[in-house]
Amino acid sequence: MLSASQLATLAELGEERTAGVGDVLFRVGDRRYPFIAIVEGEVAVQDAAGNEIIRHGASGFLGEMNLLSGQTVFLTAVVTKPLRYVAVDRDALRPLLFEDGPLSDLLLSTFIARREALQQVQGIGLEVVGPRSSEATMAMVEFARSNRLPFTWRDTEEADDEAATALVAGLDAADLPLVRLPGGAELRGPSTGEVSRALGIGRELAAREEVDLVVVGGGPAGLGAAVYGASEGLETLVVESTALGGQAGTSRRIENYLGFPAGITGSELTSRAVTQARKFEARTASPYRAVSLEPRDDGRHVVRLDEDHEIVGRTVLIATGAQYRRLPVDGLSNYEGISVFYAAGPPEAQLCGASRVGVVGGGNSAGQAAVWLARGGALVTLLHRRADLRETMSDYLVRELERYGVAVRDRSEVAALHGDNGRLEKVTLKNGERLPFSFLFLFLGATPCTDWLGDAVARDDKGFILTGAAAGADNLLETSLPGVFAAGDVRSGSSKRCVTAVGEGAMAVQYVHARLAEHSHTNQA
Repeated sequence: MLSASQLATLAELGEERTAGVGDVLFRVGDRRYPFIAIVEGEVAVQDAAGNEIIRHGASGFLGEMNLLSGQTVFLTAVVTKPLRYVAVDRDALRPLLFEDGPLSDLLLSTFIARREALQQVQGIGLEVVGPRSSEATMAMVEFARSNRLPFTWRDTEEADDEAATALVAGLDAADLPLVRLPGGAELRGPSTGEVSRALGIGRELAAREEVDLVVVGGGPAGLGAAVYGASEGLETLVVESTALGGQAGTSRRIENYLGFPAGITGSELTSRAVTQARKFEARTASPYRAVSLEPRDDGRHVVRLDEDHEIVGRTVLIATGAQYRRLPVDGLSNYEGISVFYAAGPPEAQLCGASRVGVVGGGNSAGQAAVWLARGGALVTLLHRRADLRETMSDYLVRELERYGVAVRDRSEVAALHGDNGRLEKVTLKNGERLPFSFLFLFLGATPCTDWLGDAVARDDKGFILTGAAAGADNLLETSLPGVFAAGDVRSGSSKRCVTAVGEGAMAVQYVHARLAEHSHTNQA
């Protein structure tokens, strides 16, 4: 609820308006809407079918994360009692959030909580229609999950969804999935980029862009560099192939991040980081996939992207992180996205309540997911291959596992999956034992996202990027190619911790400034 002083502040910035019963303030599919602070009256928030989700009264406010991100509107707001309200344009609200700490904390935390709640409600947001056997369909489902979009997936291989099957009858494989956008528009076989742009996510890049610093990767390291680079006057562009926030954005709770003694969800941490980067006018563009890095004779570098885009950067920071490792078992793809997952978010937690769940992995991400799922009512067993979990997991998380009744199985590795139509029923361990699980969450570490680099920079035998002395460079984070830096999980020897990645991203900016100053001096000479 807004305080009287906060309402007064908003009234000075916005415009007071009135509305009658039945008036629509915004509706599903709208491109934008103002922030609405209610002075008197009442508003019902509804889904596309007219089902009421919640009502807000005096001192309440409307909006969720799309108010700040520019995404398409997912809900409809209808006046139910004569209304007097303050409307603040989105572009006017953003500067206020950067200046007013208490108001910013209230709105951001509420917007994030509302987005998480929407992810658990069927019939809101995107509708993805297609079979689990379609790679394009599963890629679209994963895109929606990783971007924390409200969506409904209608699996046309489910026997009881004849209506969904009828929707795609006669479509070729190239037309799958069928994606219905908020507001009713349909896309056949779209790329994730097409859907992203249709929803108003991210920035549309020109065919050629020139910047001081191009950051490839929008995880903690990339966002850390964006905040510090842009705040120090560098023209900064962040390109991300999936979702801003990276793997950290899917973490249910990060307990050991400096400044948050009660912990913070990955979603909130990265959402705040994205907002902070945009405050300093760092540009963010997603989903754009980097395909090559090429040095130029003038000391600049060209990062080529898919869809024939190229970014010319005076400096480059590679912060592409790593990809989840998959279990080496037959038939894994049949279960992925249905009963086998790589992140434990609100939609997955809702699926797993009171079910037997296996979490595979011995790192902090596995521990955080196991605790989150157990707190939500799942019966969780954590499987890891070492003799002692403390070899790879922080002590505080080991204690949390005990506190929430998570069973821990040492020296346990999954050898086979059993089930039908993508629904997991049990797993077989390498020792032959069978355990009943309805869902499985995999946290097996990751491989670096560096294949796109080719031989542009030196890498170690596992593909991680060499920096500093190991790369023949003077600076700790500089690669074998002068003016190109690496930070976070993609860097060889990094600690693979969220807070360290943020620190490395910020530190890289110091080296970027030194590089630019040196290059400028050389050109003047």
